[in-house]
Amino acid sequence: MLRILSRPATRLMERWLPDAFVFVLILTLVVMLAAIGIEGSNPLDIIAMWGDGFWKLLSFAMQMLLVLVTGFILATSPPVKRMLERLAAFATSAGSAIILVTLVSLAASWLNWGFGLVVGAIFARELARQVKVDYRLLVASAYSGFVVWHGGISGSIPLTVATPEHFTESVIGIIPTSATIFSWWNLLIVALIFVALPLINYMMIPREDETVLVDPAKLGSNTDPEPLPTNATPAERLENSRILMWAVGIPGVIWLLSYFLGGGGLNLDVVNFMFLFVGIVLHGTARSLLAALEQAVKGGAGIVLQFPFYAGIMAIMTGSGLAATMSEWFVAISTAQTLPFWSFISAGIVNIFVPSGGGQWAVQAPIMLPAAQALNADTAKVIMGVAWGDAWTNLLQPFWALPMLGIAGLKPRDIMGFCVVALLFTGAIIGAVLLLA
Repeated sequence: MLRILSRPATRLMERWLPDAFVFVLILTLVVMLAAIGIEGSNPLDIIAMWGDGFWKLLSFAMQMLLVLVTGFILATSPPVKRMLERLAAFATSAGSAIILVTLVSLAASWLNWGFGLVVGAIFARELARQVKVDYRLLVASAYSGFVVWHGGISGSIPLTVATPEHFTESVIGIIPTSATIFSWWNLLIVALIFVALPLINYMMIPREDETVLVDPAKLGSNTDPEPLPTNATPAERLENSRILMWAVGIPGVIWLLSYFLGGGGLNLDVVNFMFLFVGIVLHGTARSLLAALEQAVKGGAGIVLQFPFYAGIMAIMTGSGLAATMSEWFVAISTAQTLPFWSFISAGIVNIFVPSGGGQWAVQAPIMLPAAQALNADTAKVIMGVAWGDAWTNLLQPFWALPMLGIAGLKPRDIMGFCVVALLFTGAIIGAVLLLA
């Protein structure tokens, strides 16, 4: 049944979903027109909001680019490559490859979303070298595991409300992670997705005559540098010096140990620092690291060019009041029992236009939290409804897929048909638990 369902979804996306850059251009125009039509905003004011917000994500875009580059560097280091090869050896068929990559991506994304995006993509490439499996579905399965990130320990919204002096503390106080991330009903959602999603992806495996394979030679598996010539120059010897790399890499690893032993947590900067300096140590030579870097940067063009456009879209959504209006529509039809569910649905829709957990919470919190108090709803569950909605429609929005697609060498249209099917089933799981638990 799922194979039959995924076939028209895949064909629809392949035919109608444009390149991610074209998608963001269309989305920009749609949001501009919606702000004018729904909010009655002046077109010149909309253009001003868009231009003023266009560069607001530059720091974040650089962080995401480094997630891709440093993650690729770490994953292509000789020890990690060998580990991934051994893990991939457990996959002996297309079905086992799909299940394995989904589970690895789910686990990695629950621990840290940036880690999950990179590990899933790299592991999918390794599996594609060893098993004949539809490459589109393999990468889609790796990306589908990202759906659990906001219910995991790097979820930005539950971590925000658990932090003293957060911007809504005067309204709700401090909400500990025991009431959000580690609540029984949130762990139930995570557990159900861990069981269901690998099976959903498995059941979408195309027939043999519809399977799209990838040539392993085109995956760029050889990141090894050229051997050092016999009559190497001093500069070439420095490029192949392990002493030089370890003299810089080991202090970085020491800093990481000190940071974590001191109680520090994971964030994007720490993840990138960890990927880079552990990668420096494991590569051993600058020549080896630079060979991996050359491949890694090829996939970063989408991030560099598209993230500013999403920053402009977010500025229009928040500045015009359009995001707030959309949230209020769902609050108006909610009860104490249904508000977490409608928070989830509204957040899923808003996320298509504001694909940032922190940015989305800034927009929706002033509406959802007073509504939760007025209706006497479970505030923690409403918070996680917004968090899960933000994560859920990432399966439809190519914003977060860009780093993974850059590593895998695919376009959004290649995987989104499969992701739409995963979206429907994971949405049913999340919505049912939020509504009934």
